[in-house]
Amino acid sequence: MTALRTLLFYLGYLGLVLWFSVTALLLLSLAPYRWRYGYLMWWNRAVLGWLRLSCGIRYRVSGREQLPEGACVLLAKHQSPWETFYLQLLKTPSVPVLKRELLRIPGFGWTIRQIHPIAIDRGNPRQALRQIRQQGLDRLGRGCSVYLFPEGTRIPYGQRGNYARSGAQLAIDAGVPVVAVAHNAGKYWPARRFLKYPGTIDVALSPPLATAGRDSRSLIAEVEEWIESRIESWERPSQTEPSSADHR
Repeated sequence: MTALRTLLFYLGYLGLVLWFSVTALLLLSLAPYRWRYGYLMWWNRAVLGWLRLSCGIRYRVSGREQLPEGACVLLAKHQSPWETFYLQLLKTPSVPVLKRELLRIPGFGWTIRQIHPIAIDRGNPRQALRQIRQQGLDRLGRGCSVYLFPEGTRIPYGQRGNYARSGAQLAIDAGVPVVAVAHNAGKYWPARRFLKYPGTIDVALSPPLATAGRDSRSLIAEVEEWIESRIESWERPSQTEPSSADHR
């Protein structure tokens, strides 16, 4: 049954990719940015809604009421494709930091260009850092939040990667707060695996972390400790569901 539900998800997902790619290219190329962004957010909602219906994967969020009003840098755990859809809905408008090769994917890549992501050359780390800083400061200066994954690549559920400092440094340079995002999406939608398992993804947001007078090393260490300790707490037998959680 799990395999059949997963196959059903991918069939529907393919249809959504085709629909939103074609319509975005035909209808939105000359539209104002806010129209393009708003339309593509329906794509994210459609994917998460279809995932819930086809595979039984829901999510609950705690700490959303703590999100700052203005632009911020979201630093998130990276376990699954799931968070790439959710994070843009969490704080709008926001743009991802992603490898530039993704923009060359027919349909998907052409569509994601519409929201002006920060595309970096991961094969050239020095150049990638400059791109994150230059483009990140530009997006934040326009009131658009930035989200990125300090571990750089998807890390299997239950494991921890190395947390890079580039996102923390960007927030310090821009003078905006950081919000740490913990989740366990890899438990239900494992990266690089076909099957998806029904259940409820836990998501937790930290209070805004001030960046004035901070250095990137101590800031990213605080982010890492907050994220990893929260994920570990969900796996303890004494776990209780947060009363303030937003269920979806």
